[in-house]
Amino acid sequence: MNILEHIIANKKKEIERHQEAFSIERLLETEQINRHTISMSKSLQKSETGIIAEFKRKSPSKGWIHPNAQIKDTIPAYEKAGASASSILTDEIFFGGTPGDLCQARKMVNMPLLRKEFIIDEYQIYQAKAMGADAILLIAAAISTQECNRFVQLAHQLGLEVLLELHDEAELCYIENSDTDMVGINNRDLTSFETDINRSFEMIKKLPPQKLCISESGISDPKTVKELRAAGFRGFLMGENFMKHELPGCALSAFIKQLKI
Repeated sequence: MNILEHIIANKKKEIERHQEAFSIERLLETEQINRHTISMSKSLQKSETGIIAEFKRKSPSKGWIHPNAQIKDTIPAYEKAGASASSILTDEIFFGGTPGDLCQARKMVNMPLLRKEFIIDEYQIYQAKAMGADAILLIAAAISTQECNRFVQLAHQLGLEVLLELHDEAELCYIENSDTDMVGINNRDLTSFETDINRSFEMIKKLPPQKLCISESGISDPKTVKELRAAGFRGFLMGENFMKHELPGCALSAFIKQLKI
């Protein structure tokens, strides 16, 4: 089993537990289920920086990054520093997150929130809306093209935008018939967790020019963001670069200042 397969196997068990504790019917009764969402794609289109600041306590490749990080200290600081959106990890075993992190973040900020998760079941999409997400991540490597199209349709019915994550040319077929709002290029191979920023520069040449493109993972230098923007990217998902600092919001603020030089 590679890392992605291990994550998905555990995710299936987790979904079963969540459904037993909180059914879709109960999710549809929550306060957040009918809220008007904030467009992440529009926020990125009008942003000068396009930074999607991620809240992530640990990762399978790095281990614990910031084990004591708190939503109340980090997410409002991200918004104040100028993040265009924030990505919240809700996987507990591999990334140290919880569904409660996203629920708490929603109560504290007005910027778009992305549920960063390995979505393999419709239940998780209802769950994302009930938590207060504005957008969800779909990972091509984790689902079939048929599931992708079905999940995109459900997300849109619930008022959620979709960021579809690709890694290589073999996954380009996922965007052929998909009405996804944003396309992300993950510079990290989820089967090995090796990272290569050149993946973004190679893949964007093969994407439809009208798609709003986001580069994900391995970004740590303002110069790289400028080069990616020149290549056509409008969003830059960054987590570890900020979360490794005691005060991630201050790290983001300093990064944005460098971007504007």
